[in-house]
Order: sequence, then structure tokens, then C-alpha cells
Amino acid sequence: MDSMQDLAEWIAVDWDTSYLRVWMMGPDGLPFAQDSSDKGIASLAQGAFESALLELVDPYLASDHVTPVICTGMVGAREGWLEAPYVATPCAPPSGQSAVTPACTDPRLSVHILPGVKQMSPPDVMRGEAAKIAGVLSSQPDFDGILCLAGTHTKWVHISAGEIVSFQTCITGEIFALLSQQSVLRHTVTSTGWDQGSFLTGVANAMDRPQAFAAQLFGMHAAELLLDTPADAARARLSGLLIGLELAGTKPYWLGRHVAILGVNDVAAHYRIALAEQGIQAEMLESIDFTLAGLTSAYSGYKGANT
Repeated sequence: MDSMQDLAEWIAVDWDTSYLRVWMMGPDGLPFAQDSSDKGIASLAQGAFESALLELVDPYLASDHVTPVICTGMVGAREGWLEAPYVATPCAPPSGQSAVTPACTDPRLSVHILPGVKQMSPPDVMRGEAAKIAGVLSSQPDFDGILCLAGTHTKWVHISAGEIVSFQTCITGEIFALLSQQSVLRHTVTSTGWDQGSFLTGVANAMDRPQAFAAQLFGMHAAELLLDTPADAARARLSGLLIGLELAGTKPYWLGRHVAILGVNDVAAHYRIALAEQGIQAEMLESIDFTLAGLTSAYSGYKGANT
């Protein structure tokens, strides 16, 4: 690298349990390069974080000045590079001014890890999701309603007046993986296909009779043995039962509220369809990378405090 165009003004980092993503940011506020690796925090021993980061960003660092690096994700967890304490709700998404700074041996780096957000009653926590929320608010500062961050651990977040008021996390995606891979249903849910009717039936069954959820699960196994239920129908029904059960438990968040779903994958679409069956026409937010937008917002706060 031999020109200023090749050097990062600052670096945005999304560092979670299983992956590391980096964006090299130019003076125009836009990324001019990006990279990733599978060196998530679960694969790294203490003392290995700086070298894992340098593997991706070293060519973009100037030799004669310090480059700020703004990080979000599990890198700030107790088992990460340096624990970044949680900020309590109600609160705005944490900014760069509240970041913690791990020691670096490379003088070209100044690393700043954003805090997570905690809710004391009922107890709940988030880390990387807070950056996504900041990204939404950077483009929609007047957003008032519910953000559904659909994924393995889906979060329902009440946003008002630019603050995270409350939130609820559901490990629905993780339960789906456990049931489909490690339970008696592993022989039933063997397809990657999809049957929309079975999905919607599962949603309705779980919401109408959540107390029968465990029996409905075994009924899927019995139906495959006795009725030759297709695997794609079984997969969709299992997803429907789980998302329906989640919707039953999170009804105070979405009922009668403006709901926006973050995501571009099939999981986000499944939540949209399930909510539509309940009369909620959720907005889909999928046009930008909200994590990068949130990190950019955090850098603006950091830069303002250091100029």
C-alpha cells in the first residue's frame, strides 16, 4: 500500500462468536474495502485477538499515525478481548464515547469496543444487536415502535424517543436446531425444502394451544411414521410451531404496534408471514447493512469527543 487512498481513516469491526468482519473506511464515510475470517471469539485464546485483527487490516494501516478501530459484538463479552460493561435500559444505543479500549502492542492501532445493553427486569442482554439498532436510528431517528431482529436468538426491541426502552430475547432458532438435529425429530425434519401451508398451520396451532406444544412435537414424529408426512412439510411445521409459540409469548411487544423486521434471509420472511396472519403488516428493513451504519454512528460520537 503506497497511497493515502489505500489507507483507512478508521476501521469498523463486527466480531462475534463465530466470525470476524471488517470494513476499511475512507474519509467520505464509506467503506472502500472489506474482509472477513472465521476467527470468531470462540476460536481465540486470550492474547490472540490483536493478531487475528491485524491479519485482515494490516495493509490498510498508516505507519505514521494511529488508526481508530470501532468494534461491536461478543468481542466485548467477558470471554472476549476486553469486557465492555453493559449500559442499562432505558438508554440510547451505546456510542463510541462509552467504548472500552484494550491495550495493543501495535502502535498503529487504537481499538475501541462498544458496550452492550442490559435489562434488569426481566433480565436480558444484547451486544452486537445494539449496533444494528443504532444503524436503524441513524436513518430513521424518529422511529417509534418495535424492532424484530430475526435470527438464531431473535430480539423484540421497543424503541421510543431514540432509546431502547425494553427488549425480549427468544432462542427460537437455537431450539429449532436442537430439535431438528438432536431430538427424535431428527429423522422427520430431514429436508431443506419448505411448505407454506404447513408453516402457517404450525403457527396457528402453537398460538391457539401453546400448552399442547410438547405433544404437537411428538405428533410430528408419529405423523411421519404413520402418514408419511413429507420432510419439507415437517420442517415448515416445526418452524411454524416454534415461531407461533414465540409470538404467543411476545404478544405485548407486537400486538397493535408498528413492527419493523431486520433481515434479508428466509427467517425474517417467516416472521413477516406469521405476523401478517395475526393482522400485523410488518415493515421489512433490508436495504443497508445496519451493523455498519451503527458502527459509523458510533465513530461519529468517538470522533466528536476526540477533536
